[in-house]
Amino acid sequence: MKKLFIYYTNTGNCASVAAFLEKRGFDTRRATPKKDLPKAFFFKIMSGGFAAMRGKCAPLDDYDSDVSAYDAVVIGSPVWNGRLSAPINTVLKDTDLSGKQLAFVLCAGSGEGPKALERINAEYPGARVIALKEPNKYPEELEKLAGLFPDETTI
Repeated sequence: MKKLFIYYTNTGNCASVAAFLEKRGFDTRRATPKKDLPKAFFFKIMSGGFAAMRGKCAPLDDYDSDVSAYDAVVIGSPVWNGRLSAPINTVLKDTDLSGKQLAFVLCAGSGEGPKALERINAEYPGARVIALKEPNKYPEELEKLAGLFPDETTI
């Protein structure tokens, strides 16, 4: 099975997931916004959280939306204001995920993303969702990725 992890990272948590999955045979593709978030923490969380709350998309730099060569796709997103990040909103808008085994990895300070989970369940029924609490700080969280897809027992 050919597998792809598409992710956005701001703090490096989803990049840790990408490195973990690459070692287990996944191809990875980073979604990089054309415009960075503000540098100051307060403005960063306000800007990112507000965009996520409104369901905004962020224009991406050279994003390849073709996933036709893959059987399984995992989408990785930080959780902003309980929701998927604006760059991942763009990925979901621009990428045809039909017919793919699909999973989501959510990286959050709380390890949860209630609004993100609601959206995923509504738009992608049957997709597996794994919430990780700051895998940079708690690398043992990566063990939750075992068996992302039904035909796998380990990753």
